[in-house]
Amino acid sequence: MMNPKTFTVKHDDVPRQWHLIDAEGQVLGRLAVRVAGLLRGKHKPVFTPFVDCGDNVVVINAGKIRVTGNKLTTKVYTRYSGYPSGLKKESLGHLLNRQPTEALHRAVVGMLPKNPLGRRLAKRLRVYAGPEHRQAAQLHKKEKRTKPTS
Repeated sequence: MMNPKTFTVKHDDVPRQWHLIDAEGQVLGRLAVRVAGLLRGKHKPVFTPFVDCGDNVVVINAGKIRVTGNKLTTKVYTRYSGYPSGLKKESLGHLLNRQPTEALHRAVVGMLPKNPLGRRLAKRLRVYAGPEHRQAAQLHKKEKRTKPTS
């Protein structure tokens, strides 16, 4: 007979890793799905939906992502200031020219939960337009991994 007690991972028992992803030539939406899954921790066998069990993700070359179809002109990001005539619209192509990391960041954050857990997960995402990044020490550090106890 199986153990009737359900295992739930605790926040302190989660082993954290750093992932470096090169976005050059990758499609925006498919890359965002992969990054969001790593941030949530869905690739781990101890995944629990309401616990922060994800990893840290560093994305480089975000300025060289691809989009399919006519999304550069037809996909529009809108924001509203709350004031009269405060509606701002910007196409994906213009956003990529102005701030190349923002399109990937918005796509990933849009796939995370809309609650305090999602905001905590979004802080573990670092997106850089070029190949240089500031997390070289974390990526090369040997981490001591411990297995969660049940």
